[in-house]
Amino acid sequence: MTNNDIFKKLRVALQLRDDDIIKILELVDFRITKSELGAFFRKEDHPKYMECGDQILRNFLNGLVIHLRGPKLEKKPKLKGKVPLDKTPKNTKDAPNKN
Repeated sequence: MTNNDIFKKLRVALQLRDDDIIKILELVDFRITKSELGAFFRKEDHPKYMECGDQILRNFLNGLVIHLRGPKLEKKPKLKGKVPLDKTPKNTKDAPNKN
């Protein structure tokens, strides 16, 4: 199965239009025109057929993840066994009482 076949099957299964695919690719900062995109979905014997490369399919899949799940949230680094300098432990006698 070629990259073009995979791209076509995903397009049909997810009911995506050309505009949707272009927006999904823009989520990963990959620009493509409608005519370039249409060349991937043509028959192999068509004169304007273009083979879909790994980079385009990879960027589409990465953009699809962002499209379906939403933007990736940055995780805060975990401090293992260390207390941050700006915070004091809640269970000390010197901590102010919040009552």
